Amino acid sequence: MRVLKFGGTSVGSVENIQSVLKIVQDIEGKKLVVLSAMSGTTNTLVEIAEYLNKYNLEAALETFTKLKESYITAARNLCQTEEAVEIVKGIFGSFRPILREKLNVGNEKKLLSLGEIVTTTMISIYCDNNNIKLKLLSALDFMRIDVNDEPDQLAINTHLNALIEEHSEFDIYLTQGFICKNVLGEVDNLKRGGSDYSASIMGAALNATEIQIWTDIDGMHNNDPRFVDNTYPVAKMSYDEAAELAYFGAKILHPSSVLPARLKGIPVFLKNTMKPEAVGTLISAETEPYKVKSVAAKSGITAINIKSGRMLMAYGFVRAVFEIFERYKTPVDLITTSEVAISVTIDDTRNLDKILSDLRAFGVVNIIEKQSIISIVGDKIGETKGMAIKVFGALDDVKINMISFGGSQHNVSILVQETDKVKCLRALNNTVFK
Repeated sequence: MRVLKFGGTSVGSVENIQSVLKIVQDIEGKKLVVLSAMSGTTNTLVEIAEYLNKYNLEAALETFTKLKESYITAARNLCQTEEAVEIVKGIFGSFRPILREKLNVGNEKKLLSLGEIVTTTMISIYCDNNNIKLKLLSALDFMRIDVNDEPDQLAINTHLNALIEEHSEFDIYLTQGFICKNVLGEVDNLKRGGSDYSASIMGAALNATEIQIWTDIDGMHNNDPRFVDNTYPVAKMSYDEAAELAYFGAKILHPSSVLPARLKGIPVFLKNTMKPEAVGTLISAETEPYKVKSVAAKSGITAINIKSGRMLMAYGFVRAVFEIFERYKTPVDLITTSEVAISVTIDDTRNLDKILSDLRAFGVVNIIEKQSIISIVGDKIGETKGMAIKVFGALDDVKINMISFGGSQHNVSILVQETDKVKCLRALNNTVFK
């Protein structure tokens, strides 16, 4: 069994959908195909939810109607039957009551599931009309998260394998990424970008031979092609390297999506739907050490510095500080410490004021906003002779606010002003790969 995930751009038009189905049919053996909503859909649904939260029902209904009309057009052009159009209308009709109710967390998450449901239904109808033997499985029948909003892998294993066995006569199975049910049986999701994560979780549940993530980019690049010229896809990298890159800015992969595959030793291929012949990137346990694979940047970072004389030779201080971040469910990216200070970075500032208020009980607290983390990723790069000279020599005219090294042998990270991000990416591109 192979698991193939296609993102929103891959199914963003009738032509792209047909290309996806050709790719699927050309791959031998049994396949579970995991789809995102058509490109732009989830953003539009989030916009609708924002209108509802502001009690702007008129704007919400207008945006909802426009989205419905775009899917009706797609269904008519793809399936070329009025039956398909009526089914799409029916799906949108079943979600419309949410717009008439008071929006709560449950309703909002249900609303966000619309895109995946209508996209997969429409494609399933097209396959039926064109003699492509395929079984549509609802992710809501097997994808589960626990009380901590983490995947319930045991439940997923049990339910998904039972469904596959029940419909064993099929070679192609189609399902939705991103959506799931929580412990209360309500529609929920794996957060934005969760389709990659879904594919990896499903691959682990099925002990898949491989997981393929298809996007509009031909693999994980050695730098950000939006800002740096002449980048190239990295042919091979390890699970650890891929996880570091995904977390610290590489947009092609969801940060959580490597772990389930890694635990089962399942190789992950990153492929380009628009260029299926391209080699792409293979993520596995194997890698080439002492070599930088890629440079990535993560913006929207806030640095927090806590300085206190109480920290001097005091045990329990660090624990007390990090309990505050735990209390407000705010992950920390980078950490550095000295004898009298701790500096951390966060990218989730929703509870920043509360965090700062609690931290001031320990001493003087300062923040620096609008920062970027620049990460240089590769296996054992900390042991690579001359790497420090290459990195810091390239950035000799850039103000560096934090350095993080030693927590991982796969990553050296530095904190700079957002305005210096592109300059850093380009400067490092000219040095660390030589």
